[in-house]
Amino acid sequence: MNRTLISWVNNGWLRYHQTSKEEICNLLQIVDRDLEDAERDLSPDWRFGIAYNASLKLCTVLLYSEGFRPERTLQHYRTIMALPVILGKEKEADARYVDTCRTKRNVAEYDRVGSITDAEARELIQFILEFREDVVAWLKEKHPDLL
Repeated sequence: MNRTLISWVNNGWLRYHQTSKEEICNLLQIVDRDLEDAERDLSPDWRFGIAYNASLKLCTVLLYSEGFRPERTLQHYRTIMALPVILGKEKEADARYVDTCRTKRNVAEYDRVGSITDAEARELIQFILEFREDVVAWLKEKHPDLL
C-alpha cells in the first residue's frame, strides 16, 4: 500500500474507498464524453472547463483504484496532487499543469469571461488524450480487474 497516501489519510486529507470495475468504467466514460464535448463549437472558456473535468476524472480514477478518495476540503487539489504519488515523481510536472488548469478554470468559471484562449483549450485537450493512455496502461498493469 502507498505509504504517502496512508499518511494523507492520517492527516485527514483522504479516506479509504472501495471502488469497482463499474465505477472506474463510468469515470472513463465521463472522460470520453468530456473529451468529445470539449471539441464542440463552444467558447474556449467552456471547452477548457469541460476538458479540465476530464483531467480531474482521470486523477480520480488513479486515486479510487488505489483505494482512496479525497475528504471534502481541497478535493480537487488533493486528487490532482495524488497523480505523481501514484504514477511516480516523473509526473510531478503533469500534476502542476493540471493544478494550474484548475486555477485557470476557476477564474473562467467564477470571475472573468474570455480568460482562456483557444490554444490553451486545445493544449489541455491534447494533454488529456495522452494522459488517458497513461492511466489506462497503468490500470492494465496495476489493476486489470478494474477494466
